[in-house]
Amino acid sequence: METTHPFTAGLQGARSCERPGFSVIIPARNEEGEIARSIRRARMALGPETEIIVVDGGSSDNTARMACRHATVLRAQPSRGAQLRRGAAVASGRVLVFLHADTWLPPDAGDRIRAALGAGAGSGCFRFGLRGGKSFARRLLELSVNWRSRTFATATGDQAIFASRATYDACGGHPPLPLFDDLAFVKAARRTAPFVVLGSAALTSPRRWETRGFWRTVAEHWFYRLAWTAGVSPHRLARSYYGEPASARGDRP
Repeated sequence: METTHPFTAGLQGARSCERPGFSVIIPARNEEGEIARSIRRARMALGPETEIIVVDGGSSDNTARMACRHATVLRAQPSRGAQLRRGAAVASGRVLVFLHADTWLPPDAGDRIRAALGAGAGSGCFRFGLRGGKSFARRLLELSVNWRSRTFATATGDQAIFASRATYDACGGHPPLPLFDDLAFVKAARRTAPFVVLGSAALTSPRRWETRGFWRTVAEHWFYRLAWTAGVSPHRLARSYYGEPASARGDRP
């Protein structure tokens, strides 16, 4: 099932002061409780003309049916990297925003992205934040993730990574990996053009930390990230983490 919505492209070069044409690409699987709110907030942040593409990875719930009321819905294999690549292939915007289904863009996202691209950046992300109350553990996690992003110029998918179309195409886009497609993409993108971390925070649902246990989830994410950095196959890590073939669930590292 596919639907289309009006879309206006507006960025005339990296330093244009006009509003860019945004395409938001959302990989999803069994996200009926989150997808509509995330789409609505993306339109509020980027403008009503924004193109929204939801790439469903085999949902067994009403995700696709709910999303098609507000966005173009595509199908892809249940692998987040493959889903993002599929969405980017058909996106018409000059700026691509890759948004997790349980992540909300900040209200000033459009202005922030436009200013960053106008200043010469090719890609970037927002600060990491969790929705809900701010316990000590949550604040510590946010601080550590944001320190890592600023220090090493890297980001994970729940920081709403964005890129100009030119940068995305030049670096080869997302690899079709079941895990760490986001880190691999950022690594390639920052070799092509400057990568920036913006001052506003994209807010992610705390559900995976609440479901799996806060410190256990933090430890698992660090373990798998270190294993990937050491060269362990992301396909092997995905089988270990999920206990099943690669999926696109929202509880991944």
